Amino acid sequence: MTTATQEAPTETQVHPEVPRPLPEAEAIYRRWLAHLNAEFTRYNTCTRRSEIVRDELHSLLLGRPHGGRMNAALISELPLAVLAESIDPRNVTLPAEMEADLDREKFNSIKPLLWFWRGFDRTVLGANLWLGLRFRAMLGQHIFAGLGKNVRFYRDVSFERGYTLTFEDNTIVRPGTCIDDSKPRIIRGTLER
Repeated sequence: MTTATQEAPTETQVHPEVPRPLPEAEAIYRRWLAHLNAEFTRYNTCTRRSEIVRDELHSLLLGRPHGGRMNAALISELPLAVLAESIDPRNVTLPAEMEADLDREKFNSIKPLLWFWRGFDRTVLGANLWLGLRFRAMLGQHIFAGLGKNVRFYRDVSFERGYTLTFEDNTIVRPGTCIDDSKPRIIRGTLER
């Protein structure tokens, strides 16, 4: 089990030439990644992972911890209530869920992680290359059928299912790449838009 003082297991998966943040920031980033990795390793149900993702995105997007439902009776509170409810992966429908051949059992446990990946990329954190590469590699360990060493996922990579993909060592997926994962695929080399 990973503890807050241990390195996130994804450290060996990221090339060293990416400039490092200040030591204090790096320590915080590593602690957060290790915490998330431990939680997603410990819990693999849709319900618990959704709660974790909801709480994390709520803090990242709204700047405060999730504290339950808002007062949606007030018209002035409705937009914020809609946003808060949409942060929870259980309240959204992803495109893969509309496909008849989706393996729902495999998909349900990773749906919250797919939502987290997308939500993270739309925050200022997603633009932080050092953190983003490590965050996506950490999530990838829990999403994909296989993930080799030194795999780099840049911002705004899109795929629908995830569980059908295997990435070989040293694969690079460039920003904005759309991956067709309707059928199982083994990916190697560099993927571009």
